[in-house]
Amino acid sequence: MRSLRKHPLTYLTLLAVAFFSAFPVYWSVIVASHDNAALAEMPPPLLPGGNFLANVSRVFDTAPFALALANSFVVAGTITVSVTFFSTLAGFAFAKLRFRGRNALLLLTVVTMMVPTQLGIIPLYMLMIKLEWTGTLYAVIVPALVNAFGVFFMTQYLSRALPTELLEAGRIDGCGTWRLFRHVVVPAARPAAAVLGMLTFMTAWNDYFWPLVVLTPDDPTVQVALSQLASGYVRDFTLGLTGTAVATLPLVLIFVLLGKQIIGGIMQGAVKG
Repeated sequence: MRSLRKHPLTYLTLLAVAFFSAFPVYWSVIVASHDNAALAEMPPPLLPGGNFLANVSRVFDTAPFALALANSFVVAGTITVSVTFFSTLAGFAFAKLRFRGRNALLLLTVVTMMVPTQLGIIPLYMLMIKLEWTGTLYAVIVPALVNAFGVFFMTQYLSRALPTELLEAGRIDGCGTWRLFRHVVVPAARPAAAVLGMLTFMTAWNDYFWPLVVLTPDDPTVQVALSQLASGYVRDFTLGLTGTAVATLPLVLIFVLLGKQIIGGIMQGAVKG
């Protein structure tokens, strides 16, 4: 294993993977900093141009992009907090509490992950009509407040990372179930909760189909606004990729700010587990 790590082919493979992973992002930024005519040049431009700020201004003038960003922050933030909290709570119950029907409920939760999301679009849309939530952010937020993946993920993590002896010690000290959750389970679940929160935020931020169905073009999320930039008889690739770069920036900032804490938390949780 040590010789494999030090072999030059290993480093070349890693460099190749990193290049092919990062080049599409780099190319998007390059296109976003030029005008549309520059894309027809041969060879195509490989260095940034000077039109990025002008293209950003056109993005906000062409579509309600500021409102879309605000809506996406509200939707993704609310869903992330809710999924992280309820998944940790349910994961604690499934992993460490004993109650009738626990295994059957967990199995039912896992089975729902196998059902294609598209099968529920029509009945869910009919429900939103009856609730008079169509065209509002409630229709995007409420159906995603809890998901089966988060429950299963936290159940698997807590079943290994949370010692039963620690819970028994807390009960001996007089802690009830809710107090155990706050003071024992939450600190132990923090590494996995951070990972689940980041994945949930990214999923909610990048969701396109359901917001397109249930929201209006005047009050979109960021992905729906991006589709408005890409529409038209003549495709303006610089406009679309500039909007994509602006929409991707919050995800990059979240990973830069929290990436070390998340990775460090994972390693800490793995050592403790």
